[in-house]
Amino acid sequence: MSQPAPSPARFLLAAGAGTRVVVRYRIPDGFTDALGHLVSCDAGACTIRTRQADVVIRLADVVAAKAVPPAPERRRTRA
Repeated sequence: MSQPAPSPARFLLAAGAGTRVVVRYRIPDGFTDALGHLVSCDAGACTIRTRQADVVIRLADVVAAKAVPPAPERRRTRA
């Protein structure tokens, strides 16, 4: 029998810096996602480096989190 999945906050606390993750978290109007690399995580918040900026997310607002594979390489444009 397999172990139950850890809570999203517990997963983020255990994941190493540099792990590519997607995190769903609460915002005033509902939910949103952050996709990027985990920069840091402590008992209160985690920081995800997305393409646009570093996003600081309170662990109390996290509803789902998981590791994701590396982004596909960008295709070169044809000349």
